[in-house]
Amino acid sequence: MADRLEMEQAVALQGEKVRKLKQEKAGSEQIAEEVAKLLELKARLGPEDGKQKFVLKTPKGTRDYNPKQMAIREKVFDTIIKCFKRHGAETIDTPVFELKETLTGKYGEDSKLIYDLKDQGGELLSLRYDLTVPFARYLAMNKITNIKRYHIAKVYRRDNPAMTRGRYREFYQCDFDIAGQYDPMIPDAECLKIVHEILSELELGEFTIKVNDRRILDGMFAVCGVPDCKFRTICSSVDKLDKTPWEDVKNEMVGEKGLAPEAADLIGEYVQNHGTLELIEQLLKDPKLSQNKQALEGLNDMKLLFQYLELFGVKDKISFDLSLARGLDYYTGIIYEAVLIQNQGAPQQQNDHAEESVSVGSVSGGGRYDGLVGMFDPKGRKVPCVGVSIGIERIFSIMEQKAEASEAKIRTTGTQVLVAAAQKKLLEERMKLISELWNAGIKAEMLYKKNPKLLNQLQYCEETGIPLVAIIGEQELKDGVVKLRVVDTREEIDVARQNLVEEIQKRTKNP
Repeated sequence: MADRLEMEQAVALQGEKVRKLKQEKAGSEQIAEEVAKLLELKARLGPEDGKQKFVLKTPKGTRDYNPKQMAIREKVFDTIIKCFKRHGAETIDTPVFELKETLTGKYGEDSKLIYDLKDQGGELLSLRYDLTVPFARYLAMNKITNIKRYHIAKVYRRDNPAMTRGRYREFYQCDFDIAGQYDPMIPDAECLKIVHEILSELELGEFTIKVNDRRILDGMFAVCGVPDCKFRTICSSVDKLDKTPWEDVKNEMVGEKGLAPEAADLIGEYVQNHGTLELIEQLLKDPKLSQNKQALEGLNDMKLLFQYLELFGVKDKISFDLSLARGLDYYTGIIYEAVLIQNQGAPQQQNDHAEESVSVGSVSGGGRYDGLVGMFDPKGRKVPCVGVSIGIERIFSIMEQKAEASEAKIRTTGTQVLVAAAQKKLLEERMKLISELWNAGIKAEMLYKKNPKLLNQLQYCEETGIPLVAIIGEQELKDGVVKLRVVDTREEIDVARQNLVEEIQKRTKNP
């Protein structure tokens, strides 16, 4: 009984939290997340008679998308795919689950986030964690040595979801990768150019693309006295510096991972540096770092990269950041991450959905992974690869909040024209006309009533954003014309039936 009382109190508190968020007009995703928690508590509480009540909800870390949300999402996908195709990429697809051994040992400390599927008495399987490892497996299996490909598909991570910040357990990744043996830093620079193009076209606000190199990191760890066996685990700690203060990261290195305090202090002197070519030149003269072969290779390639980025006209958005580590085990060279810059110190607007309140962190990341394909090849043949992944869910979070803030009407269909009747008993004529339009490739609708009122048909257009109405009546049929009405201006013109398709296309060039 006491347990039930505690559960009832928890339900009441969570219900109060949801009500408060609604009163404060919080973001729809935040409200949805708290409502999901409330439903979960109610399900655990169950009805008075002790029977377990089934609650309709999506699993933790997942969500549904309504037509308006899908319209925003499709616009984002369209922008990204156009950019990938502009750079000459072709597309592939791979299974949503892979053999467990394919994914094992590729993700460092993040391996614990892989979803393993229940053994069905056959192969041991796991849901894919990203699109990069399946891509490397695909290259090795098909003996492909060069390809420029993009892949947009869902991946799965057993992470703690933060749905208001665009972090889910099921989410899309949009990957672009260049595989093949090419001259240094040319494909790498193109990947960064692609990130710049996409983030600029989506108009998400100010952003910075941080770059570093695994060879510089490994060289830095070596000269700071980090034992080889601790490189990856210390790298994982450094990767937290974008969210965690240096002192906390240092305590983790020393207290949890057993690194000598003096080695941690030396790392601290390096990782708090960021800049551009000047910093690269400074590090090339560093008495310790310049003596390390790996670090020197990385710094010389980074210098070359910045020269190419200047030619591509994107250098102003790039920051060489020694704290960028990216925790995945398979990176071997350049690594990068794009982050949105918040308007720090800007006054909070009255509207809770104002742009200043959007905080989603990293929106893109990637790097070079020259050894991953070789892990799958029976003869260990390497295929150098470099790629980038666009964080579509986080970008979508921002776009959705911006749409809510602007309160602009979002069209959920591409319908160009509604076929309407001005009088009764014209269903057959409407069906003939709409069929002609469909056959000509026009996006058209009609109401599913035999004798709809003209006013109802016009109101439907206003509600759904359909720009044109093709109206037929007895007089129009006699004259061989269709009355074309522009919904916004209410302008009406008679168009000869044979010219109707051309007129609709002219008036809706961007349906």
